[in-house]
Amino acid sequence: MLKAVILIGGPQKGTRFRPLSLDTPKPLFPIAGLPLIQHHIAACVKLGECKEVLIIGSYTTTTMAQFVSDMQKEYKIIIRYLQEFTPLGTGGGLYHFRDQIRAGNPTAFFLLNGDVCADFPLKELWTFHEKTSQSLITIMGTEATRQQSVHYGCIVREPTSNSVTHYVEKPNSYISTLINCGVYVCSLQIFHTMADAFQRKQEGFYSGNGQNGSHPGYMSWEQDVLAPLAGTNKVYALQVTNWWSQVKTAGSAIYANRHYLELHPSTPATTCHIIPDVYIHPTATVHSSAVIGPNVSIGAGVTIEAGVRIKESIVLNNATVHEHALVMYTVVGQEASVGEWSRVEGTPSDPDPNKPFAKMDNTPLFNSDGRLNPSITILGAGVVVPDEMILLNSIVLPHKHLTRSFKHEIIL
Repeated sequence: MLKAVILIGGPQKGTRFRPLSLDTPKPLFPIAGLPLIQHHIAACVKLGECKEVLIIGSYTTTTMAQFVSDMQKEYKIIIRYLQEFTPLGTGGGLYHFRDQIRAGNPTAFFLLNGDVCADFPLKELWTFHEKTSQSLITIMGTEATRQQSVHYGCIVREPTSNSVTHYVEKPNSYISTLINCGVYVCSLQIFHTMADAFQRKQEGFYSGNGQNGSHPGYMSWEQDVLAPLAGTNKVYALQVTNWWSQVKTAGSAIYANRHYLELHPSTPATTCHIIPDVYIHPTATVHSSAVIGPNVSIGAGVTIEAGVRIKESIVLNNATVHEHALVMYTVVGQEASVGEWSRVEGTPSDPDPNKPFAKMDNTPLFNSDGRLNPSITILGAGVVVPDEMILLNSIVLPHKHLTRSFKHEIIL
C-alpha cells in the first residue's frame, strides 16, 4: 500500500497570486476546469496501490471540507485534510502528522507540493525508488536553464547511481541545472531522520530563548531534511523530461492551463467555434457565434454572448462576457462582467521559447523604476467593466465598478 501527502501551505502564503486568492484558496483555484490540487489527486489515484491522500495545510477545515467531500465521492479513496494549528513550514507539518501518515503501515508515501503543475510520472518515480533499497527519499528532478536554476532547489548527483551528493535550496551562485520539482517518494524511515532534525530545531529555539522568531515546530523540508541527507547515499534523484511548472503567479496559471488542457483534452458540447484546446463547463452558456480558444477554460454558470472572442484566458464561475467583447491573456474573476465591445487584454508571461528547458520567470509586480511589469490582466471577483472600455495589463481588485479605460495600472 502507498499513500500520498499534498502540502498546500496556508492563507498567509500565495501573496503573489492575489487578488485571485482573496476569494478562492490558491490550492482550489481552477486550472483546466479542475481545482489545482485535484490534478495531484487524479495522478495519485491512477496508481492502484495509492489508498489514501492526506492534504496538509493551515487553511481552516471549513475552507477545505466541501472540496475533500467532493474528491472522496469522485475518486472513491480515502482523502483527508489535516489542519496545522499554526504554519509549520514544508517539513514541520509533515512531521507533526507523522502518525497519520504511518497509520496502516504503507510501504512508502508520495510527497507533492501543492503549487506545482506537471504531467506527474508517479509510477516511474515509484519504480525507481523501489530499485534503490537504501533510499529514504527519491526526488523528481528536471532540467532548467543555468540562469534560472538558482531560483530553485539545485541537485548534484552521482552519474551512475543517481545518488544526490549535494543539495542547495535557491543558491546564491550556479550549482547545477538539475532542479527539484517538489515531487518525492519517501520511505517511512525518513521520520527517524526528521526526529533528529526536529530535536536540533528545538534545541536551537530554546537555547536562544525563542528569539529566533519561528515556532519551535517549524521545519523546512528542503533545508533541514534534504540538504543534510545529501551525500549519505539516502537521497536519490530521477531526472524526468515530462512537462512541469510552478504556479506562483496568475500568469503561471494561464501557462499551466494550456498544458493541462493539452494533457487532458475534452470536447465541449457547444456549437460555437472552438480552437483547441478548450474546456467549457457543462453549465456554461456560450452563444453559437462566439469564437473560443486556444487555451481557454470556462467555469460553471458562465454566460458568453454573441460575437465574443476569448483566447489564452480563464473565465471563472458565473462571470458574464457581453456581446462582441474581446478577452485575451486574462483571468476573469467569479461573477465579473465584461461589457459589450470592451477589450480586456494582458501580456503573456510564458517561458522563453528560444531557450531549451526554460521555466516560468516569476517576475516581481513592479520593475526597478516603480512601474507595473507587463503581465496578464486580472479581474477580481464581481468586477464590472462597462461597455466599450479598454483594459490593458491591469489588475483590478474585487468588486470594483470601472468608469473608464485603464492601461498598466492596479485598480485598488
